[in-house]
Amino acid sequence: MTVDHQGRRLLSRKVANDEEAILAMIAAACELAGEVQWAVDISSRLSALLLALLVSHGQQVVYVPGRTVNRMAGAFAGEGKTDAKDAQVIADVARMRSGFRLLTTSPEMIHELALLTSCRRDPVSYRVRMINRLRELLVGICPALEREFEYKHRAGLVMLTGFQTPPALRRIGVKRLTDWLMRRKVRSATDIAERAVMAGRAQQTVLPGQARAARLVADLAQQILDLDERLQQLDAEITEVLAGDETAEIIQSMPGMGPLLTAELIARTGDLSSYRNAGHLAVHAGIAPVPNDSGRRLNNLHRPTHYDRRLCRIFYLSAQTTMSRPGPSQEYYRRKRDEGNSRPNRSQPRTPPSRRPSGPCREVVRRYTAMLPAAAA
Repeated sequence: MTVDHQGRRLLSRKVANDEEAILAMIAAACELAGEVQWAVDISSRLSALLLALLVSHGQQVVYVPGRTVNRMAGAFAGEGKTDAKDAQVIADVARMRSGFRLLTTSPEMIHELALLTSCRRDPVSYRVRMINRLRELLVGICPALEREFEYKHRAGLVMLTGFQTPPALRRIGVKRLTDWLMRRKVRSATDIAERAVMAGRAQQTVLPGQARAARLVADLAQQILDLDERLQQLDAEITEVLAGDETAEIIQSMPGMGPLLTAELIARTGDLSSYRNAGHLAVHAGIAPVPNDSGRRLNNLHRPTHYDRRLCRIFYLSAQTTMSRPGPSQEYYRRKRDEGNSRPNRSQPRTPPSRRPSGPCREVVRRYTAMLPAAAA
């Protein structure tokens, strides 16, 4: 969809995600005006070919968030939703409003980190679901054994691949189970064996469906172990991509920022060229309160509702880590705890928060955005 500065439709054409078709569309649009601005509502890998061709041909591309397009669609006539109407909304919104983020070609490292972190995200979520399912099955076999271990660690999972029921644990005993675990390179094999056999001896009753549930538990435990190996491979690839990069070294030198959080942060923020200052980054991450003033009601600040959830999670996890280590963040946290701010008390009047991001999150944002002038230069 192509419109002029007054909103009149000049060209409307459905274009396939093909290089030849996109180049023909670029040529047709450039013939209509001397200066053309392109707007898209998808900046992920789905539009990689389109964005690469536009940027390589010197075209200016802005990103219109899908939430904005969805809300602005109600201002146009008709309730139907079509690709043509969405294109019309995107074009008119980009024409009437400024300040949208410009899309440029990011360095290869940023694309690689975005791919690796996104590929790692799904297995991690799947692993949590499998562990919850395993514990649900195991509590129907031996509740004492389910309570005894944290099955997010390798030792308990390896033990479950071979022994899941109280009779099996009682038969093998502590010594033979210890030898069995040591052959599979399990740390603290003696302690694991003693705790497992003790849990097996605490239950003499055979629960319904025990044999079938035991086979399912063994299969799930092996799947989780295989998934852990895949996650270790992804972590090694992420560390390899980060190695030697100056920006990555600076970020990892901050307290609480390990390789994984560093990779996610670089993948979400890029080279920082789209951020004007630290406050802009804080607003994007949702850690800066926003005003809701009206008339005589002033300093009414509240938590934002529209922000990047993944970016907020990165700063939250980093701040949570820094609170456990000596430094300014831990001192701030302890001071607030001493002041009685461990948990909000609804019976007390609310004190308006600062407009700046607070506590450890503010420290992380301040240190990270110290690189902004260098990035802009």
